[in-house]
Amino acid sequence: MIEPLSLRRADVSDLESVNLLIESAIDTWDIPGRVKRLSMPLYRYAAHDLDFMELVVAETRGIGIVGIAAWEQDCPGDAPAGHSALLLHGIYVAPDQQRNGAATRLLEAAESAAASRGLDGLLVKAQPGAEHFFLACGLERLAVENQRRDYPHRFWKSLKRG
Repeated sequence: MIEPLSLRRADVSDLESVNLLIESAIDTWDIPGRVKRLSMPLYRYAAHDLDFMELVVAETRGIGIVGIAAWEQDCPGDAPAGHSALLLHGIYVAPDQQRNGAATRLLEAAESAAASRGLDGLLVKAQPGAEHFFLACGLERLAVENQRRDYPHRFWKSLKRG
């Protein structure tokens, strides 16, 4: 039986669990082990990140934290021209909890956060293995306009009606 998920904002006391979960999720990525080891410190969150970034955890009563999402207001120039965006830094779900709805709930929370701030949409710079998830959730792949600047796995979801 799948336990119900609840979402809440993470605090400093959650960071150790959050970082362990992120490491376990990244361990499943189809990239060389050396790349994982070298890049892992870049994916960890520290207390000062909570000053400018929102971290939200998905948890169950019996297991605890099973997923994490992090976002902040996007820098001008990354979103499609003339649009404001919330930049989703990542969604990570414990490997044994994937495909249970946690990632979808966290993505919906990011969309709600963007809408509540009056932003035009949600921007994601995805890990290549996550592309199918974002496409299935209604995000559109953004074209690479400047190969020196544009990350090739960017996705956009407009939150404006009409």
